[in-house]
Amino acid sequence: MGWRGMLGFEYGIVQAPLGPDISGPELVAAVANAGGLGLLRAPDWEAPDYLRDLIRKTRSLTERPFGVGVVLAFPHNENIKAILSEKVAVLQVSWGEYSEELVLEAHSAGVKVVPQDGLISLLPMVVDLIGDRDIPIIAAGGIVDARGYVAALSLGAQGICLGTRFVASEESYAHPEYKRKLVEMDKTEYTDVFGRARWPGAPHRVLQTPFFSNWKNIPAHENEVNQPIIGRSTIHGIEKKIHRLAGTVPNVTTTGDIDSMVMFAGEGVGLIREILPAGEVVKQLVEGAQLLVHTKFSGL
Repeated sequence: MGWRGMLGFEYGIVQAPLGPDISGPELVAAVANAGGLGLLRAPDWEAPDYLRDLIRKTRSLTERPFGVGVVLAFPHNENIKAILSEKVAVLQVSWGEYSEELVLEAHSAGVKVVPQDGLISLLPMVVDLIGDRDIPIIAAGGIVDARGYVAALSLGAQGICLGTRFVASEESYAHPEYKRKLVEMDKTEYTDVFGRARWPGAPHRVLQTPFFSNWKNIPAHENEVNQPIIGRSTIHGIEKKIHRLAGTVPNVTTTGDIDSMVMFAGEGVGLIREILPAGEVVKQLVEGAQLLVHTKFSGL
């Protein structure tokens, strides 16, 4: 059946749910209108009415299917009820365990559940485990262009999920300085320095900014709780203080010391050379992949 039959979108290109409040209705709708699957990010606290408004705003911008990502490590039950009641095409879950009951409830509401786990290096193993079952596989991790798309397909995936590439898009709510650094910088590091108190034991890949280089060797017991406030952001309609070493990337509302805030980035960030409209990102992925297959592999 594949992605087209199961979820109703044209290409196997998924825009990851980007937080905090980075993938808004404009980005999600732009990806959907270009033939991909865009994913909103639910708040990391119970806000079902706000989430319903977010879903409805997205629907006003596209008639195509889209989804919502939920981090199960944070309060989420009421948010999921809102997602199911709105009959969004896809519920994406990550960072936590989900029950069989949740899957059955979602399916009864006509919502597909998509779990997130693993990286592109695990693809062949996952493909072998799935076998002949009709379960589409999305590859994620360091994919930003058509070459990564084709590589994932060649390893058995039916689609790809991109995060950093869509952060660096015109429609994303990421702060302009964050976007600029994604284009200009190419070095990243896997670290738990940011957000230790809120997400213990959950390292992330970040840009090697000067601030990070100066702070990356702080003692393991240090975290954002005992650090000063360096800025503020409005996240899903609520103003939040940002402490130094917090795991909160700057969005368009953020004020303060932007250069001292975390900037998440995937390993493929060095291949991002410009900020593009999200629809153009999808177009280049599709056309680039088709060209690669035609010119590089037609003689095999």
